[in-house]
Amino acid sequence: MLITCSVSSLADLLKPRGRAKPKLDLDDIPQYIRQELGLHGLNLSTEFLAGASRQRLEKFRDRADKAGCACLLLHEPTLQPLADPKKTDAAIDRIRRVLQAAHALGCNAASFSIQAKATETDRENTIDAMREVMEYAEKLELNLLIKPSKGLTHQPDDLTELIKKIGGFRVGTLPDFDSAAAAEDPALYLRRLTPYASVVVATLHEFEESDPSDALSDDTPGSLEDLADMLMDADAPVHSTFDIIPMLKSIKAVGFEGTLAIEYQGSEDGTLGVLKSRDAIEAGLESLVE
Repeated sequence: MLITCSVSSLADLLKPRGRAKPKLDLDDIPQYIRQELGLHGLNLSTEFLAGASRQRLEKFRDRADKAGCACLLLHEPTLQPLADPKKTDAAIDRIRRVLQAAHALGCNAASFSIQAKATETDRENTIDAMREVMEYAEKLELNLLIKPSKGLTHQPDDLTELIKKIGGFRVGTLPDFDSAAAAEDPALYLRRLTPYASVVVATLHEFEESDPSDALSDDTPGSLEDLADMLMDADAPVHSTFDIIPMLKSIKAVGFEGTLAIEYQGSEDGTLGVLKSRDAIEAGLESLVE
């Protein structure tokens, strides 16, 4: 499983508040993620590419490749109204342009969310539109991932059934921890969607630091080696917004070997937030192996 970083996590470096100049140019982000955060890939949102030419995209791809931190996924954050006959053509055109940009960036996949009601009419309209879009994705050899949203794709079973009816090997899901946390059973939510995913987004928020002394007590059992392990575990940041361990357990249980993309949305500095997210995830994954 490859842990990567969503560029949105570092928006404070690219789009600072007020009149302050950006601390980093977008082209510097791949090297920053690789060297400062110790991660080997990134996800990018189209919001950072407004007005970018193909030459501009290829320049970013080259910088990312040289840094050893390739752009793996391009995400379109605006809901696309594929089920609305009056807006379908524009939505299809937008998704095609996102796929073109993803191809220029050297991505493996592009992703977006669908604006549609959970009705049979909207479902059939969406299937027809998606089949048209998927023909283009196939030509570019890109995966197209659907991120769950309210309505037609809100429930895991509805989304997976939609994917089966669209057909093909390049359409899949983009599960995220936030949506899972909001579900009645987060672990089950991820077990349903992850088998159709090449990327899972680890959306994380607030952390609390563990106190090493919490691992100790007068009746602490075990050897010195056990005690050392407990102290190491206590040093790992703890995600306080929701428990990530059941989520990590779920994606491992279904054999997920794709990309786990950190998207930090907490109140701290983006760099610190991503580092804490990375450490919490790595500690969580290690605990599941033991």
